[in-house]
Amino acid sequence: MLLLSDLNSLLRPPYIFLILGVISISAATVFTYTGKVWVRFNGWVHRAKEPRAFWGNVASYYLVGVCFIAYFLFKIEGPSN
Repeated sequence: MLLLSDLNSLLRPPYIFLILGVISISAATVFTYTGKVWVRFNGWVHRAKEPRAFWGNVASYYLVGVCFIAYFLFKIEGPSN
């Protein structure tokens, strides 16, 4: 059972970066399979109508997710000497 204090500790850095990274990569995967991606201020971009914009936006979701997870791992493991 997840207690409120456990939830509070998960929403603090560095674990929030892991959560955001997983959400971003999951969203990119769903957008890839559905063929439409949500773009801020523009609404939906469809793969069939605008393939270049679609793949650019999906790639940015993947990149943001990977960066969040890499930052999480950096904060957990620290720099190696």
